[in-house]
Amino acid sequence: MSEILVPRRRPAQQRSRESFERILTAARAVLVEQGFESFTFDEVSKRAGVPIGTIYRFFANKYVLICELDRQDTAGAIAEMQRFAQQVPGVQWPVVLDELIDHLALMWRADPSRRAVWHAVQSTPATRATAAATEAPLLELLGQVIQPLAPQRSDAERGDLARILVHTMTSLLNFAVIDDARFDTTVREIKRMILAYLFDAAQN
Repeated sequence: MSEILVPRRRPAQQRSRESFERILTAARAVLVEQGFESFTFDEVSKRAGVPIGTIYRFFANKYVLICELDRQDTAGAIAEMQRFAQQVPGVQWPVVLDELIDHLALMWRADPSRRAVWHAVQSTPATRATAAATEAPLLELLGQVIQPLAPQRSDAERGDLARILVHTMTSLLNFAVIDDARFDTTVREIKRMILAYLFDAAQN
């Protein structure tokens, strides 16, 4: 089993927290502008205005840092999903789902680093294993949301549904942001696909 990549330490004091956040913000900018292959701590250090030794105090290598960015992104998706979960079940759940997809789409459109991070965490077995561990709470939450919509399904089946939904939506949103001129059209089609899939899951 691949190692789960985590920071060497997490900031405890305000000054350390500020440095930590500057590192993460700078890392996103470098990742978007230079790509993961050219991503270096030297450049992150310059952008963040912190000594490179400070970065190594928190992160052993760039793979660990990228996985921390993925944790940030997943936390944002979980927050949106929790808001959605509070409104399901209900006769208007398709309307609520429509709103959820709109919110997630805006998150992807506003922050191009989400796509860059998603691609970067596919780079090694360890980053993929870490991303899978990071998304586990999101899948569990989505499985709970699906339960009233598909009560005839087993927990394992709902887990499979949740995994398919998360990876399909993420892949399609990453596709949508490639062409901003067609972004709204693509998001509409994503909604049609997800709604059709969930209606079928609820009825069969």
